[in-house]
Amino acid sequence: MGQYVEFPGLGLKFALPDTALQFSLFGLPITVKWYGVMIACGFLLAAIYAWKRAKSFKIDEDAMFDVVLVSTICAFVGARLYYVLFSVDRAAYFADPASIFRVWEGGLAIYGGLIFAFLSGLVMCKIRKVNTLAMFDLCSLGFLIGQAIGRWGNFFNQEAFGGNTTLPWGMTGNLIKNGVHATSVYNWAQPVHPTFLYESLWCVLGFVLLHLISVKAYTFKGKLFAGYLIWYGAGRFFIESLRIDSLKLGSMRVSQLVAVVAVAGGVALWLICKNKAKNAPPEEETDDTPTVPLAEAAQAEEKE
Repeated sequence: MGQYVEFPGLGLKFALPDTALQFSLFGLPITVKWYGVMIACGFLLAAIYAWKRAKSFKIDEDAMFDVVLVSTICAFVGARLYYVLFSVDRAAYFADPASIFRVWEGGLAIYGGLIFAFLSGLVMCKIRKVNTLAMFDLCSLGFLIGQAIGRWGNFFNQEAFGGNTTLPWGMTGNLIKNGVHATSVYNWAQPVHPTFLYESLWCVLGFVLLHLISVKAYTFKGKLFAGYLIWYGAGRFFIESLRIDSLKLGSMRVSQLVAVVAVAGGVALWLICKNKAKNAPPEEETDDTPTVPLAEAAQAEEKE
């Protein structure tokens, strides 16, 4: 059958090639992997959502596009560098530097992408004169969309899975049975936790929650970004505890450490932004604090 995935508890087994498309362009062979397709789809839908909601956050669409474009490029570089630096195979990467650029083989770390996106976003918001907190609030919703869809790239690569499980949705496959992509010991013959699925569903739920807050209760800028840090960090901490392919620094799971920092940072940001909005002079409210939730503002406009 070649490459396949199986869910024994559900009685499902099907072929799952990691290649979406192969063709020749000007005599050069081109291979398109499903991993890249999923990431591209996630980015596209996130960008569309952000474009549609930009005016609700009082952000100029053209300025937003510039910030997102630069941040996306930096995020991609950061995700790869983070993976390479904390991978158990980092010595092999540095021994063969060309392998660092072969991202289609897998190996992007979401935290590296988020860190680089955050830093580059700060710089670009300043350059394009965009309200940083409003931009980060909007992008937080986009991040959840992109992560929810992008995680399915791990499904096609049979990576980002957890330890053995007897749950009905436990999965296995030819790569899983051969111990590919794992850094910890597990029973290759038994199903494993589809942790990529857990994270995807967690991101979907987080998006729905923050989207509703953005429409019904967006009372201060920074609220959504802080909520994203808390939500994603908390979920990632527990999901990471199930995984057997975690990036480590010594015996420590790097992603769990970053998750704790993200949650703590999110709580601090929430309190700081809320307090700032509460104490802001009336003349500064339009810049730092939505005086009413967006839904109420829309109703007010209709009445006028």
